[in-house]
Amino acid sequence: MNYNFDSVRQRCLVEAEYMICNGATVRATATALGISKSTVHKDVRVRLRSYDRALYEQALEVLMKNKDERHLRGGEATRIKYLKRTEKA
Repeated sequence: MNYNFDSVRQRCLVEAEYMICNGATVRATATALGISKSTVHKDVRVRLRSYDRALYEQALEVLMKNKDERHLRGGEATRIKYLKRTEKA
């Protein structure tokens, strides 16, 4: 789903709100809003700070939580991958 944003400020605010409400990763946010993950990361980490400090801090918490948990998600993906391989064999 692609959104048409009127401004960079509006895009940043929508991205941050989506991440906070859904606990979404940068990649999930980018996919949901139809923009690149590089754009989401730049908007949330750099631009949002000057637009809305409180929202920036909330979004940063979600980013840090996702960063802390990413090794678990990666490990789970690998486990599922190998389980599927053994089921086929």
